[in-house]
Amino acid sequence: MDPSDRSSWIRAVLLAGVAYLLIGITFASLGGRAPRLAAWVLSAVVFAVHVWFEHRRRRPPGTTAFHASLAVALGAFALALAALAHAPARLGSHLLALVLWPLITGVPAFLAALVAAAVLARVRPSI
Repeated sequence: MDPSDRSSWIRAVLLAGVAYLLIGITFASLGGRAPRLAAWVLSAVVFAVHVWFEHRRRRPPGTTAFHASLAVALGAFALALAALAHAPARLGSHLLALVLWPLITGVPAFLAALVAAAVLARVRPSI
């Protein structure tokens, strides 16, 4: 792997992770069911774009899934940090969230990205 290829996936992971953080913070501040649904939809768009980007870079499904789920886990970790900063009195639960949120989001994201990348590889292998 050449250095430019390595930096491209790292930038993509960081960019998607920051997008998840901003989406989470922005829509959490609005409260209610509709903003929550909008946050899920926007996050799904970020996820799909990230998987598509990895596919376009001709990465194998396992690598694509790892990169996409890493971004999801990074975003979840950053949201847990933001929650800790927002309400430090709930230190115990927020420290637990630093571990649990990345796992709870990252593992399903890995599986979803793996399936999506495998389907993309079969449907459009030449891209």
